[in-house]
Amino acid sequence: MGNASEVVIGLYVSTISKEGDYILASIYTIFGVMSLMGNSTLLFVAYRKKSSLKPAEFFVVSLSFSDMGMTLTLFPFAIPSAFSHRWLFPEPMCMIYAFCGVFFGLCSLTNLTVLSWVCWLKVCCPNYGSKFSPRHARMLVLGSWCYALIFAVGPASGWGAYGPEPYGTACCINWHLPRTDLLAMSYIISLFLFCYIVPCSIIFLSYLFILLAVRGARQAVQQHVSPQNKITNTQTLIVKLSVAVCIGFLTAWTPYALVSMLAAFSSTDVVPPIAFAVAAIFAKSSTLYNPLVYLIFKPNFRKLLCRDATLCCHVMCHCECPVVPDSTQKDSCEVSRRHQGLKEDGNSTRLSNGLHETHSACRHCPEGTTGRCLNATPLKTARIIADSANREMAVSELSNDHSDFL
Repeated sequence: MGNASEVVIGLYVSTISKEGDYILASIYTIFGVMSLMGNSTLLFVAYRKKSSLKPAEFFVVSLSFSDMGMTLTLFPFAIPSAFSHRWLFPEPMCMIYAFCGVFFGLCSLTNLTVLSWVCWLKVCCPNYGSKFSPRHARMLVLGSWCYALIFAVGPASGWGAYGPEPYGTACCINWHLPRTDLLAMSYIISLFLFCYIVPCSIIFLSYLFILLAVRGARQAVQQHVSPQNKITNTQTLIVKLSVAVCIGFLTAWTPYALVSMLAAFSSTDVVPPIAFAVAAIFAKSSTLYNPLVYLIFKPNFRKLLCRDATLCCHVMCHCECPVVPDSTQKDSCEVSRRHQGLKEDGNSTRLSNGLHETHSACRHCPEGTTGRCLNATPLKTARIIADSANREMAVSELSNDHSDFL
């Protein structure tokens, strides 16, 4: 028993140099901060536009939740352990850490797989894609999380096993157990087949068919000598964003998949611990790509974020006019009117939104304003006519209502 205990304890000590652990911890810290900020911002923007979220954007939000879960459950334990050159927490926490890593990682991959299929359905099969509703999206999101849960619970229930990583400062699936355990071998084969090969094949084929369909649509439009419409442009944008996220995610996880499969199916320790450590760095970087791509390159997400950021800056910088007493405010406005030689009710116009503007009024003191007064700009509106109905809306909202294809 004493020898076995020493072996277990030895596995929880780092097997790479202290300098390597310090570099690992520093990179994890940068990734953790960036992932926390990026995914929090993306979730905030999604919450602000929750009433106008398209069904396909539900998968983007789900992906952000899984990335946030990985950030909150892995980085707080991996960073101090790497700085300490050993795993600092008890063995049950190692099992929980490994479970969260597998669960949230598979959630992200499954959501990306379903998203690629939904994009294919909408672009290549519009008759069926037009019937895809938010209810269908919610069901697929729930199915994605349940699918990931099945493979994450497996090692905890005896189908495979969790254990320390070969480099010693983190935990994941025990990749060396399949050499001596056929049940663990069946789990590794199933994991590699149904959680890597099949999803990657679906993603690749979906976007290949989408690109071919978009290319065919462009050629048809050019032959008819008509300009490419906005829907086709939005199709292309959505495809590019989804492809970018998938490429980033697969690039992050492919090194770890190859290293772990090589360790599981090789008869000797041909994979050095430093290879697992470098592959783990790539895997944890997967939490950055989704918010980075969508917040920077998706127009409606970026516009909403910029609008909220501008509003926050105005509030923080106190851009409002200073408060003046009502009597002082009224006197200053009257002096301004007398100085211009205009009557109080003269030279007035009606703006497009029905607001009354008096040209003789003080610029910073709208008529009837008390307390704080703002240098407000009249809201520009436009009247939209659809069929027999018409409605008036702000010009700034036109792009938001018509910018998304999905």
